Amino acid sequence: MDITLKTLAGYFFQEIRIFLIFTLFYSSCAEGIVLKVFHAGSLSVPFKKIEEEFEKRYPWIDVRRESSGSVMAIRKVIEIHKSCDVIAVADYSLIPSMMFPRYADYVRLFARNELVLCYTKNSRYSEMINEKNWYEILMKDGVKWGFSNPNLDPCGYRALMCILLSEMYYKRPIAKMLLKGYLPFEFFRRDDLLIAKIPDSFTPKGKKIFIRPKSVELLGLLESREIDYAIEYLSVAKQHGLKFLRLPPEVNLGHLKHKSYYSKVAVILGNGKLIKGRPIVYGIAVLKNSVHHKEAKLFERFVTGKKGADILKNSYQTPIYPPKLIKADE
Repeated sequence: MDITLKTLAGYFFQEIRIFLIFTLFYSSCAEGIVLKVFHAGSLSVPFKKIEEEFEKRYPWIDVRRESSGSVMAIRKVIEIHKSCDVIAVADYSLIPSMMFPRYADYVRLFARNELVLCYTKNSRYSEMINEKNWYEILMKDGVKWGFSNPNLDPCGYRALMCILLSEMYYKRPIAKMLLKGYLPFEFFRRDDLLIAKIPDSFTPKGKKIFIRPKSVELLGLLESREIDYAIEYLSVAKQHGLKFLRLPPEVNLGHLKHKSYYSKVAVILGNGKLIKGRPIVYGIAVLKNSVHHKEAKLFERFVTGKKGADILKNSYQTPIYPPKLIKADE
């Protein structure tokens, strides 16, 4: 009798053990694969749609997106060592300069953009601002405006490039006119290059100019009437239904034919890195230490494929399709 009970008890506990192992395995499978994607704030709207469509096609993959300024997105990987599978930035050149060859060995160029000056119906002097007087409007008493932090976000250093290009285009010292007395930036010429130098950390003086870590964070200030104008990407302005002024092609960094003209200005960031002006082009890459490399490749191919290009276009962002590949050894 004791032997029978022991046998039954052993059998019972063995069945429970098998059941628990199976349950844990099934639960793990049911949860699927978590894919971590770091991306530029200006990609938030299209990437939300891309995530939804991608997960419909691959329901076992759970895309977890993390939005920030592009420089900050990369720093989270290379300095803080946060786990990430795919990175997508608003300036493709950041990946070769900051991530090659240790963290990535290629980048795909998949989208373009341009800078605009955003405002609302409540913005001061919005009824009279135009392509010829916009910088004079920003200088007026009571007008508040902003851009993102150049040390953290490409839209920020591009805003400064836009201002430097405006000096050349309008033939006026616009950088000093707009920024002197509010921000501790230096402006000077080196050979044929017009340069803005940014300290590692800074705080705007007064309540004239507002700086935020990423450009999309300025939208709340516009909507709450805390500022009147913000330098943003065209896609962001259209996605959020904002009024905007399109700047001249020679100034807005949005046209490939003006590539050589844009290269006449540069920004030196707080870490000493010099970035020359160039047309706005976005880049995406799967990281070499991606935990889920196969699934990360699927996501990258979806973003840069026909479906991804259509979503970008419907989100007012110009896709580069097919994408252009740049390898680390080129």
